[in-house]
Amino acid sequence: MTIILGIESTAHTFGVGVVRNGKIIANKNKTYTTKAGGIIPMESAKHHCENKHEIYFEALDDAGIKEKDIDAIAFSQGPGLAPCLIEGMKFAKELVTKLKKPIVSVNHCIAHLEIGRLTKASDPVMLYVSGANTQIIAYESGKYRIFGETLDIGVGNFIDNFARYAGIGFPGGPTIEKLAKKGKNYIELPYKVKGMDIALSGILTNLKQKLEKIGKLNPAPPTQKLPAHLCSQIDKKQLMKNARNGIKSVNSSKKFRAKRGKNDREYTLSDLAYSMQETVFAMLVETAERALAHTGKKELLLGGGVACNSRLQEMCKIMCKERGAKLFVPEKQFLQDNGAMVAYTGEILFNNRDYIKSEDIDNVDIVPRQRTDQVEIKYK
Repeated sequence: MTIILGIESTAHTFGVGVVRNGKIIANKNKTYTTKAGGIIPMESAKHHCENKHEIYFEALDDAGIKEKDIDAIAFSQGPGLAPCLIEGMKFAKELVTKLKKPIVSVNHCIAHLEIGRLTKASDPVMLYVSGANTQIIAYESGKYRIFGETLDIGVGNFIDNFARYAGIGFPGGPTIEKLAKKGKNYIELPYKVKGMDIALSGILTNLKQKLEKIGKLNPAPPTQKLPAHLCSQIDKKQLMKNARNGIKSVNSSKKFRAKRGKNDREYTLSDLAYSMQETVFAMLVETAERALAHTGKKELLLGGGVACNSRLQEMCKIMCKERGAKLFVPEKQFLQDNGAMVAYTGEILFNNRDYIKSEDIDNVDIVPRQRTDQVEIKYK
């Protein structure tokens, strides 16, 4: 019987999962959030440090095991935010030193893919959409190859930036999804697909300009100043600019008139959220379909926090049905960053004897910019 404990800390979530013989027996997570502004890496790392022991012991309780029962400690080595990754690695090394157990380094992106085995997908193309990562991945010739990706920013960060500009806190994705369901008008946005890749920064600029027009046409008292520790430099500059121009955060319940050439058109934040989803998700589905055609595979697997979005799942389902492919979507708890996927992948690596003994943990380090296709897959 093999029991692996996994630690996830790449960004906003600190998670601990426990796997026994391929079965997940615990999955506890706690997420860093803000009421306004985006993720601050040092603040998120502080969150992980303050909550790690609580989450760890809750996971042990849920699994019904003792520390001595653990066979190895797995942790997310990268990619991710360096301060957050360091907290996870430090905690993993703390446990390895205490328990005298091996340590297993796990690639975060591959963990999202491997946890997809729970859906019974056998050889899928994976559409991996999270905060910093937007990739289309499939296994070929000893590695998970990237067949398409973002050329600038990840779709999750793109959505969070849009939300932040509209005065919504972090993470912005769930709120934007709710607003999009209320949208009635499609507002034309740039559509940027370049072969197998997509580009999002231009669309974000376009959305910001539209939000700015709404704000300038409806002057109001300036937004209340946020605590310094919640504001990035970008947030501070925007707040100062808003204050000078008398702009407040956009209220989706009101309609504003924005000029588009010769024609005037009324639209809300909900309309922009709806239009953003329809445009960007169509780009993702187009490139995923192209990857299916290129590889000849018949399975599409979704992974990453953005894959929780019901509209993206619906669009993928339609595409797969039209081309005779099958869509696989893990449970929501396994789509989001979580410790269980690290433990699950860690068990695969451990059983393949791909680990480092406790006495050699000084050789273990984080790899913040590690790409999926840099990892040699020895267990397939």
